[in-house]
Amino acid sequence: MSLLQIGSRERGYQEWRLVSGALADISEALEVFQPHRDTRKITVFGSARTVASDACYELAEQLARSAVEAGFEVMTGAGGGIMEAANSGAGCEASIGLNVDLPFEQHPNRFVSSCGGRLLHFRYFFTRKLFFLRESDALVVLPGGFGTLDELFESLTLIQTGRTPPIPLVLLAPPGDAFWSGWQRDVNQGLAARGLISPEDGDLLIEAHSAEEAVERISHFYRLFHSARLGDDRIELLLKAPLQAEQLDDLNHRFDDLVDQGMIQTSETVDDHGLLRPCLYFHFDRRRIGRLYQLLEQLNDLALPPDQALEQPGRRKPAPQP
Repeated sequence: MSLLQIGSRERGYQEWRLVSGALADISEALEVFQPHRDTRKITVFGSARTVASDACYELAEQLARSAVEAGFEVMTGAGGGIMEAANSGAGCEASIGLNVDLPFEQHPNRFVSSCGGRLLHFRYFFTRKLFFLRESDALVVLPGGFGTLDELFESLTLIQTGRTPPIPLVLLAPPGDAFWSGWQRDVNQGLAARGLISPEDGDLLIEAHSAEEAVERISHFYRLFHSARLGDDRIELLLKAPLQAEQLDDLNHRFDDLVDQGMIQTSETVDDHGLLRPCLYFHFDRRRIGRLYQLLEQLNDLALPPDQALEQPGRRKPAPQP
């Protein structure tokens, strides 16, 4: 539906305030993110109520520092608690904050509010959520309340239904903290046992208990896999290096149940930066997103020729040559 169609039907102030506010959110966000598209971003979700003495606060700081060291930028909701800790660990030059106007609990933290051009103020939750998923290359969720769990379930739903390309989703808690272990047992296994989700949907989630482990798992997700393009019934998996014939044969054997018709084939395609990349493409059953994640894990575990150089996991295109 176009603005002209909306204009021919709607005359109320509140309706046009909604349209104007949403478009302003989108326009401002596109402008902020445009200069940062070459670097992958790890979004950190967690409670705004977590205090600095909490082990989760320190873990979020460590996570952000490790992410930046690995070449990633760090994105948060710009508030306090876990968000403040992550922005503190990442530093001004590698932080992006997506703030939303709330009557309480959501004021930009001091570690991102002073970063020129790296703090966005959203009028609406739905536009903010849109850009969290659109611009994120990985999600790390630390213990939190309703807001954190809402962000987790929203992300899981969009990933499981194929409405967003596959990205790693890490559940992070300090060593000995059973927050996510209990959650996964009660929610994931319980739903699978009743047939409400597929058994392999558990592979959409990665559980970690240290910053290093979380960043290592995210980096491994982008070892050989570069990005994905989802069509109605077809997917392209862009790669950083071509596969050998025997490796392709093995994938077709292992993941025959994922392919709806035909088989997994190799080709080449141009990525969003205009670079020609090897890719895999196939028709697949979109209800089997968990199996797709298993395929990506298998891809990233493949042995490559010793002289095969791979791009840094934190970059979307090769670094410029000196």
